[in-house]
Amino acid sequence: MLTCFGAAWPSSIYKSYTSRTSRGKSLPFLIIIFTGYIAGIFHKILYNPDWVVYLYVLNGGMILVDIVLYARNTILDRRRTS
Repeated sequence: MLTCFGAAWPSSIYKSYTSRTSRGKSLPFLIIIFTGYIAGIFHKILYNPDWVVYLYVLNGGMILVDIVLYARNTILDRRRTS
């Protein structure tokens, strides 16, 4: 699961960066997924520490980048409509 999600986020980030629009993205979805990764990181650190925590951190970081791009693109969308 972590590998498949991890492989999908770079293309999502690329689309967010190049499209320069937040249309087609869902901030609540991104936040829910990010929260899940944060929970996974804490679980791994507290109860089952191993190398997999790095995958959680990497994927969480990519989602965080996508959230930042969503915010940037929302601002760009507002500027275009005003």
